[in-house]
Amino acid sequence: MQVGIVLLTAENQLQGCPRYTDIRDTVQKAEALGFSSVWLFDHLMYRWPNAPTLGIWECWTIMAALAESTNHIGIGSLVICSQFRNPALLAKMAITLDEVSNGRFTLGLGAGWHEPEFTAYGVPFDKRVSRFNEAIQIIHPLIKNGFVNFSGDYYQAVNCEILPYRPSSHGPALLIGGKGHRMLRLAARYADTWNTGLVTLESFEESNKAILDACSSVGRDTTTLKATIHLPVVFNDLGLPPPYLNEYLSGSDNEIAMSWAAFARAGVSHLMVEYFPRNLKGLDRLAKVLDIFKNINQS
Repeated sequence: MQVGIVLLTAENQLQGCPRYTDIRDTVQKAEALGFSSVWLFDHLMYRWPNAPTLGIWECWTIMAALAESTNHIGIGSLVICSQFRNPALLAKMAITLDEVSNGRFTLGLGAGWHEPEFTAYGVPFDKRVSRFNEAIQIIHPLIKNGFVNFSGDYYQAVNCEILPYRPSSHGPALLIGGKGHRMLRLAARYADTWNTGLVTLESFEESNKAILDACSSVGRDTTTLKATIHLPVVFNDLGLPPPYLNEYLSGSDNEIAMSWAAFARAGVSHLMVEYFPRNLKGLDRLAKVLDIFKNINQS
């Protein structure tokens, strides 16, 4: 099982957005510490009731910069909202980022969920899964084959071709995030990997059964679809978790590593760890857990 980190690219009530140089330095340190990947959220803003609007850096620009400033660590979106960008253009961007990163990019896709940012930026919020269904029918063939001819109710890509088309040997891997019945069927049909969001081991096993059923319904070999988890980890001795975080993993370094090993035994191929506190002390501590986990796997 691979272990990556989820990057902080947004502000909160206590501090502004981190500078790009700090984001870059964190990723370069994560690469040196042996983490497999880094993952970025794709949002335009956060706007909660009775609270100030919170900002976030644009996801794709940061991913492209990180691809150039690193050597071997994987880079992925967790997840790109399919409606924020034209799907054919999004596929061309993915092929280009696959080139820039030398095959290290994973295109994570989802339908979006935070209505205020849709409203503020003039993006339709209705029928999100139906729109995603059409978008993925454009994106998938374009990133896998370089060509599509599609006309739907929401999107069109008529005789669309990506040139130059030079994907890496495996192409940009396609990850789909979601739990609903329709999203699981789309993941089973199109994705290389799927992500269940914030989960415990018990809820993962429940979601895993649902994706296996979805694979069966579309005739997908379940062994060809990898499972991933976005997992918050809190080091309570270094700081308290943020108030919005309801579900997370905590304990001693050994206990956290043992929990990771349990996820691996359950069939998880990749953990995307969002660690707290979100600073270099937290990252160093997470690296210690990673070393323990690797030793458990080797024993």
